[in-house]
Amino acid sequence: MNDKGREDVLVDTAWAEAHLTDPNVRFVEVDVDTYSYDEGHLPGGLSWNWTTELSDTLTRDILTKEAFEARMTAAGIERNTTVVLYGDNNNWFAAWAFWQLKIYGHPDVRLMDGGRRKWLAEGRPLSLDPFTARKVGPYKATDADSSLRALLPDVVDAVKKRSAGLVDVRSPAEFKGELLSPPGLPETCQRGGHVPGARSVPWGSVCREDGTFKSPTELTALYSAVGITADRPAIAYCRIGERSSHTWFALKYLLGFPDVRNYDGSWTEWGNLVAAPIEKGA
Repeated sequence: MNDKGREDVLVDTAWAEAHLTDPNVRFVEVDVDTYSYDEGHLPGGLSWNWTTELSDTLTRDILTKEAFEARMTAAGIERNTTVVLYGDNNNWFAAWAFWQLKIYGHPDVRLMDGGRRKWLAEGRPLSLDPFTARKVGPYKATDADSSLRALLPDVVDAVKKRSAGLVDVRSPAEFKGELLSPPGLPETCQRGGHVPGARSVPWGSVCREDGTFKSPTELTALYSAVGITADRPAIAYCRIGERSSHTWFALKYLLGFPDVRNYDGSWTEWGNLVAAPIEKGA
């Protein structure tokens, strides 16, 4: 993808600082640590709690269309608003929020490259002021775009037919079955391992030391080395779908893969299925 294509979905920290008071731009922080926002955030920005505000805890699913519309309206976001998402852990859950905004058809969504970590490292301004939304009319979303999401039957079919490249973005220890989940994170499974035929490309390998994404040339080499190429459908998964959203973003928007989906049920679904096939080891 050329630089213009990257600019449509990525902004750097300098661009973000220059647009802090732009009324057409809304900055939204989405962190693994949902308290980070209260310790200081981009001036004028708001926060979404991924555990309560971006998921349906009753059905263990993403937001319904109606709930998504209500969330956007409460944030003062309109269809023509540029939404810039950022967060900790090099934008894990910011990418998950990006994925949901695209599922419901928001036209202009971007990630702040490097996320919260890079903003803090550069000593850019922070605020402790609470967010105050400007009043807007009710937000109207499109119907969910199912082409961006892989559900369990899609993955089962891909395994049987070998019809898609499966990208496991968890740590090597999780992929091998040595760990069920990263230390300190509660969502887990009954069995360790990986989906048969999956290739291990840890999510962090797509980033530089400062948390920004590597170049398209570097990313292409990373994925093609394990047989993940743009001429074949791809499905990314992790444990609960947030790290794989990050990889989905890289494949779809930075490399231009025409058919890539995020399997957000991921290993907490597959690893808990009775009799589901798994593989262990490298």
